[in-house]
Amino acid sequence: MVEKSPNVVWHAGHVTAEDRLQITRNAPAVVWLTGLSGCGKSTIAMALELALICGGHPAFVLDGDNLRHGLNGDLGFSAADRTENIRRVSEVAKLFADAHIIAICSFISPYRADRAQARKRAEPHTFIEVFVDAPLDICEQRDPKHLYKKARASVAVGKPMAFTGVDAPYEVPEKPEVHVQTDRQSADECVAAILQALRSRSVLLENS
Repeated sequence: MVEKSPNVVWHAGHVTAEDRLQITRNAPAVVWLTGLSGCGKSTIAMALELALICGGHPAFVLDGDNLRHGLNGDLGFSAADRTENIRRVSEVAKLFADAHIIAICSFISPYRADRAQARKRAEPHTFIEVFVDAPLDICEQRDPKHLYKKARASVAVGKPMAFTGVDAPYEVPEKPEVHVQTDRQSADECVAAILQALRSRSVLLENS
């Protein structure tokens, strides 16, 4: 870890959390979607963002692929790089939540420890872990980029890609706030379950 300069200090702004609450009508929150590639995370994240915006609640999707075009473009897929990927994203998500923009994070995030750190960084804001669950064979059938096929071919010739679900592990969430099963539920049903979790935790206020 790079040592911080003693001259780095936190500067508080003049806009209070109550000010932001009056404008956005939602409390700060991070919604963290985790699951295998092809399970439906991005589809649900985008639909959730639209539902929140249409309801008058500021929201923004932090998508795994999108952030690797820029902020995380220097990272690969080793265990260490995956951990750093999630560290950076969770710090950005906390800033969004501080601004009362509901941060919707869509990342495979295969390791429980990394997700636990993301939860800790979000404090004291509401953190909702959403396990987007689908059987591996269904994820492979949906695979538009043919990544599973490439990963299995690479394993067969002794050149593993460290692809989650094939030659790299995925640690299933133990106690997610929301568990959706995309082989049984539609995207709309999954979004409804997440919105209900937000409402039950008093994140969405008035007319939402």
